[in-house]
Amino acid sequence: MTVRRKFVAGNWKMNGLKGQLGEVSAIAELAAARNDIDVALYLPATLIAAAAPLGGAVLIGAQDCHQEEAGAYTGNLSAAMLAEAGARGTLVGHSERRQYQQESNADVAAKALAAHKGGLSVVLCVGETLDTREQGDDVAHAFVADQLVASLPEGADPQWLTIAYEPVWAIGTGKVATPPQIAAMHAALRAALVKALGAEAGNAMRILYGGSVSGDNAADILHTDNVDGALVGGASLTAAKFGPIIAAA
Repeated sequence: MTVRRKFVAGNWKMNGLKGQLGEVSAIAELAAARNDIDVALYLPATLIAAAAPLGGAVLIGAQDCHQEEAGAYTGNLSAAMLAEAGARGTLVGHSERRQYQQESNADVAAKALAAHKGGLSVVLCVGETLDTREQGDDVAHAFVADQLVASLPEGADPQWLTIAYEPVWAIGTGKVATPPQIAAMHAALRAALVKALGAEAGNAMRILYGGSVSGDNAADILHTDNVDGALVGGASLTAAKFGPIIAAA
């Protein structure tokens, strides 16, 4: 049986000014007391340099990484820039970027590979909309599994790559997929990973759940089959709300 270390990650999205850096320190204290799980915070780029010295056991990461090393890409940041600022990892393919920046699966795969080559670990996000979910479980499972396989970077390896399943209909809405729904989707993604990468890598890859995770539901979610952690949005902004999720892992 493959044992995968739990991973609790916070995505601050477009939230946080330097006045909130005390929360990073407080979350770092909580993480320091837990040597059995991994904890990360994916922060706005403006906070990475200031947060990195405060992170301690917490991996400080970025929310996106451009696929090119340099060039005429105004407003974007390369892996080297993020690493120089103090980031040790990045998200790629979050549904909000897929939706608002029209990022394709090929874009996501290229970003993940560029991040890895730049020395960053990667959390690759996938998920389905409510319209897709309402077409039935089989349709939703096939859609997300296909999205995952098409988004995998060359040389995908569980040593630096983690998958995050986020049902788009549950992000920031207060709606949460039920444990049976989560287990079924994660089983489909596990099968897709094994088929794409082989049994060893496919079974070692961590799959996180994200979508309105809170201290109230974290224990049920984190102890669901094939759930190796959580990607948390709003509840990761403060130690008071993020702490119970860390404790539940």
